[in-house]
Amino acid sequence: MLKRFMKYYYPHKWLLMLDMGTAILRSICAVLIPWVSRDILGHWVPEGNTPMVWLYSGIALLLVTGLALASYINTLWGHVLGTRMETDMRRDIFRHLQKLSFSYFDNTKTGHIMSRISNDLFTISEVAHHAPEDLFIAAVTLAGAVFFMFKMDPVLTLVALVPIPLMLGWGGSYGRRMRTHFREVRRKVADINSNVENAIQGIREVKSYANEPRQMELFGEVNTRFRTAKENMYRKMAGFHSGMSFFGESYRVVVVGAGAWRCMTSSITLADVLAFVMYVGFIMDPIRRIVHFIETYQHGVASFERFTEIMDEQPEISNRPHAKRLDSVRGRLDFDHVSFRYAEDLDWVLNDVTLTINEGQTVAVVGESGAGKSTVASLIPRFYEAQRGEIRLDGVNVLDLKQRFLRETIGIVQQTPFMFDSTIHENIVFGRPGASDSDVEEAARQANILDFIQSLPEGFDSPVGEHGVKLSGGQKQRISIARVFLKNPALLIFDEATSSLDTESEQLIQAAMDRLSQGRTTLVIAHRLSTVRKADYTYVLKNGEVEESGTHEELMTAKSYYHRLHTAGGLLTT
Repeated sequence: MLKRFMKYYYPHKWLLMLDMGTAILRSICAVLIPWVSRDILGHWVPEGNTPMVWLYSGIALLLVTGLALASYINTLWGHVLGTRMETDMRRDIFRHLQKLSFSYFDNTKTGHIMSRISNDLFTISEVAHHAPEDLFIAAVTLAGAVFFMFKMDPVLTLVALVPIPLMLGWGGSYGRRMRTHFREVRRKVADINSNVENAIQGIREVKSYANEPRQMELFGEVNTRFRTAKENMYRKMAGFHSGMSFFGESYRVVVVGAGAWRCMTSSITLADVLAFVMYVGFIMDPIRRIVHFIETYQHGVASFERFTEIMDEQPEISNRPHAKRLDSVRGRLDFDHVSFRYAEDLDWVLNDVTLTINEGQTVAVVGESGAGKSTVASLIPRFYEAQRGEIRLDGVNVLDLKQRFLRETIGIVQQTPFMFDSTIHENIVFGRPGASDSDVEEAARQANILDFIQSLPEGFDSPVGEHGVKLSGGQKQRISIARVFLKNPALLIFDEATSSLDTESEQLIQAAMDRLSQGRTTLVIAHRLSTVRKADYTYVLKNGEVEESGTHEELMTAKSYYHRLHTAGGLLTT
């Protein structure tokens, strides 16, 4: 884990060196100030040497100024170092998330992921700059202080060192106990994030069912668990800090008492005792730094463990070593005895499915809910991988194609298209980043959405709201089709693209879909009879298997399962 953490220092090694350099300067200034003060009070004042008093006072002032300046640079650029490392880690974790398969997101709450990207990485950044800085300052300051204290009086120095291991032992003991509680608090924060995200995203559903009290009750339960976890953590922290406070104040009492005894029994002077007391103050700072480091380190380790959990997560779907791109795509698609299930302990969603879509052909896949229609659509771009059988594009197993190439080749229009919380222009240009405004406008025209966009006061710059909340279902669907027009793929998948729309919206979208399908291989997952009738061929799925296939007319004439769906079950509607 340490090696993985250290690699984030390397790109910012000059900042780290500046941080460590100013840490050394801070320590040197801190160590020299009591020694110079001792010389003023112990030598030059008793001798009445005014010039040396002023000289040494000036030196002390320069040391204080150097300490302040070094502290400023150290604090500023130390935090900048931590921030830049945090940015690098956030970049890496976001990049890694883009590689993970759908199955990871199926089983991981978005709120938990958000907590790791924001809260955890901030904690790690605090450790990143405080850990080396605080430990270095503590080591140099303690070593310097002990050196000068020994020069003044070895016996009193040994007495002054007695509380230090006790303080460090106390801090280490409580630190280990706090680590468990810090982890628990992090988990509860993630639960709160997840609960709030669900409540806000589902606010319309909540209000439509007048279920605000239920949501508040659920949030109250999560919030109470978080409060309990945090109170337990603070109990440990209270014992930790109270013990450290006791040792710190006792430290001064011990030094003053031992110093008074040494004044009466040896040649040590009050100036030496005063210097010792000043050193106690300067020693307490590195002790506090070590204690703070112990506390922060527990946070940081728990957070970095959560960070590495995601970074260690491997995508279930990856490119084979020999994966390739095709020079050109004709668009023939074959399912050859394909079987699929989402987990080993679940039933097969598809079982021995064989189907063919010829180049430029429009094929419909119909069936009742749960028959496996959308799973067919998800296997083609390798969002999931079949456990048995083979899927081929132009005769090549899709497992032998690069994922990026495969997905660049396919355009997908879903039943509920996702709208990014941005402008209409940004949502359309997502289909081909960098496309010209004229290309975006032409795509909107082809998708039958241009007139609506031009009627808006801000036109293409109009915001769509979170998840496209400012748009109707039909408008979102046409924007998603414009996105695919701009992408210009060789193969199309329409997954229930018109299943929940009114008649007028369906007509506009159907016209856009027909235009988009011209000259392309098209797979249509459909309930609407109007869509199925236009297909060149139709496969009917039942319980994950191909029940029958043929043209609409052939299937109706056969008066079998497809006919029953249309006439009796009402699944295929007009």
